[in-house]
Amino acid sequence: MSHKRIPKRKAAIAVGGVAALGAAALLLPNANASQSNGDAATPRTFKANDVSNVASMLATQLGDTFAGSYYDAQAKQLVVNVVGNNSNAVDQIEKAGAVAHQVQNSTAALAAAAKTLKADATVPGTAWSVDPKTNEIRVTADSTVTGDKWNTVQSTVKNLGSGVATLSKSAGTLKPFVDGGDAIFGGNVRCSLGFNVTAGDGTPAFLTAGHCGVAAAKWSDSQTGASIATVDQATFPGAGDFSLVKYDDPATQTNSAVNVGNGQSVQINQAVEAAVGQQVFRMGSTTGLHNGNVTGLNATVNYPEGTVTGLIQTDVCAEAGDSGGSLFTQDGGAVGLTSGGSGDCTAGGETFFQPVTTALAAVGATLGAGDAGAAGAGGAADPSASAADPGASAADPGAVDPSASAADPGTGAAADPSASAGDAAGAGDQAGAGTGQSGSNHRHRKHHMSGAAAQQSAAASGDGSGLVSTP
Repeated sequence: MSHKRIPKRKAAIAVGGVAALGAAALLLPNANASQSNGDAATPRTFKANDVSNVASMLATQLGDTFAGSYYDAQAKQLVVNVVGNNSNAVDQIEKAGAVAHQVQNSTAALAAAAKTLKADATVPGTAWSVDPKTNEIRVTADSTVTGDKWNTVQSTVKNLGSGVATLSKSAGTLKPFVDGGDAIFGGNVRCSLGFNVTAGDGTPAFLTAGHCGVAAAKWSDSQTGASIATVDQATFPGAGDFSLVKYDDPATQTNSAVNVGNGQSVQINQAVEAAVGQQVFRMGSTTGLHNGNVTGLNATVNYPEGTVTGLIQTDVCAEAGDSGGSLFTQDGGAVGLTSGGSGDCTAGGETFFQPVTTALAAVGATLGAGDAGAAGAGGAADPSASAADPGASAADPGAVDPSASAADPGTGAAADPSASAGDAAGAGDQAGAGTGQSGSNHRHRKHHMSGAAAQQSAAASGDGSGLVSTP
C-alpha cells in the first residue's frame, strides 16, 4: 500500500513557542542556547550538539593526556579531564573554550580495567561504563546477581585498585525494552520504531532495536494489519542492538520526526553523538515521553541473552514495550534506540540505548526520509512539554515543546573504554505488560513513524529481555 506524506505542520511547531506540560516544557528554555565567544582563558558556553565535536578535536590533540570529558549542563560548559600536571594540555583545553580538570586515571588505565571486568566479571545482570565525572568505571549488578556471582563481581572490582571502579546494586533486573513512540507489530511481538531513515539503495526504511529485528521478519503498524516493512539487517546479540527495516512499498513517504503524543511531534534534523551530562528525551508507546541525562558511554551490558557493548547509559526510565524507541535531544538530534535496562517509570532505574550514529554507519543508511532535513528546520515540537505527564493534553494541539520536561539537552563527550565494538550484542526482549496505542492511532501515525516504538512479545520470541510486550 502507498503511504502519502502527512504535512509536518500537522503536529509540530518551531522550538521557541510556548512550552506545554511536562517534559516538553523543559526543552524550550535551552532550545536557543548559543555558543558564546570570550577570551582564550574564559570558558565558553556551548550548544549541546557542538560539544562532542570539540571534545573529539581535543582528544586528538592531547593524545595520552586526554582522559575523557563531559558536559556541565548547568553551566553549559565542556569539562575535559587531563592526566597529570601538563600545562601545555591545559592551555590547549582553555584555548578551545573548555574547562581543564586534572584526574588520576588515564583512558588507557580505564580501558585495561574494563578488559579485566570483561574477562573476570561477565555475569548476566551486570553492566559497566566509564563515568568521566568521577574518572572511574561504574559497575552495576541487578537483583539477580547474588551469592558467588556477587562475590565474583565484588572481588574483581576491589582488585582493580582504589579509585578505579565503583560497584552498586540495582533493585531491578537488566533486560531489553520494546516500544518508543508509535508501536510496530511483528506477529505476536510488539516493539517501537526509532527513526525513519533512507537505506543505502535509496529506499525508505526505519531503525529499531536489534532484538526486535531478530524476533520477527515482518512488521505492521497495527496489531492485526498487513505487513508494511521487512527486516533487512539485524544485529543482536553482538556489536550493538539495532535493525534496519525497509518499507515494503518503495513509494512510502515518511517524516523525520518523533511522535511525542497528543498530535505533536519533534522534527529530527541530524544524528548526534551522546555525551555524558547531556539531557535527552525518550518516547515510548507504553510509558510516553520521559527525560533524563546521559550517564555513561560505550557501556557493556550483560543481558540474559548475551553481552552487548557500545551502548549509551542513562537515568531515563523505560518499561516493557519501549524497545527500539527514540532517544533524542530537544533541538532535534537523534541520539539512540532503546535497548534495555532495569527498573520502571514508577521507581526509576537505568536504561541503555544503541547509538544512532553507530547503527547508521553499520547498515549504510542516512537519517531521515524525503525532505527530512537540515538542522534548524522549522516544525520542531518540544518534547519536554509532555514528557513529565504523558497523559496530559497540550493546550494547543498544533504545538509541542519537548523541552518542557527535559532537564538539559546539553551533551558532553566521554569515552568508555569498557566496551569494544566487537563484543557489543543486542539485547533480547521480554514480555511486558504495557499497553499499546489504538489501531486508529497506528493508521494515522504510520506515515511518520520516526518516533514509533516496536514492542515484541517475549512469549512469541522466546527471549527474556523484558522490554518487549505481547499485544
